[in-house]
Amino acid sequence: MHYVGGPTALLRLGGVRLLTDPTFDPPGEYPVASGRLVKTAGPALAPADLGPVDAVLLSHDQHADNLDRAGRECAAAAPLVLSTASAAARLGGPVRALPAWESYTVGGRPPVRVTAVPALPGPPGSEPLTGEVTGFVLTGEELPTVYVSGDNASLDVVRTIAARLGPVDIAVLFAGAARTPLPGTGHTTLTSEHAAAAAAVLGAHDVVPLHFEHWGHLTQGAESLVAAFEAAGLGHRLRLPRPGAAVEL
Repeated sequence: MHYVGGPTALLRLGGVRLLTDPTFDPPGEYPVASGRLVKTAGPALAPADLGPVDAVLLSHDQHADNLDRAGRECAAAAPLVLSTASAAARLGGPVRALPAWESYTVGGRPPVRVTAVPALPGPPGSEPLTGEVTGFVLTGEELPTVYVSGDNASLDVVRTIAARLGPVDIAVLFAGAARTPLPGTGHTTLTSEHAAAAAAVLGAHDVVPLHFEHWGHLTQGAESLVAAFEAAGLGHRLRLPRPGAAVEL
């Protein structure tokens, strides 16, 4: 895995290259209802540095911290984008809607089976405010099973995924305890404590956090993650990425 920054990373499974939520803008501001989102750091790698991708895993398109302006250009140029029905309707082009629990096979040797799974970015009932979001589970013959959470803040959702598709080998968890200006949404990604709990529920032997830095509305960072995983006795499972660096799993 190569970590770009924020929610963006290039995952390599076998011969398949998958890019999570593309964000490639420099630092800046983005208006949202009742306020703004502030990007505090630019990407450590540009799309050209990453090379070609086989597909983009886009958890959702409606929030700039998961798909910024340059990220939209990157997604539009990709051969395939797997996302929500809402994103497919808004973005068009290579975006394919993948409803929860349905799967799509991305070619390669071996191919990777991408299964969409639920995600809840906030408390139950906040969906009309936050919009549609998805996560993904990646599987393939002789490949590790990988869960990419997207913007999910619900441990109940994680338990449902684990019961249906788990255990997983690698958990890529959007942490940072994001709190946007939208009233009534609460945290829209996992807190550090919930990320550690999610790792235990999933049985993951490697946990890579994403979306825990580089945006002003993220309220918990690397130190909080390390403390929470150590407190849960899972510090040996945490793989904190460094911007621009590869994480070998």
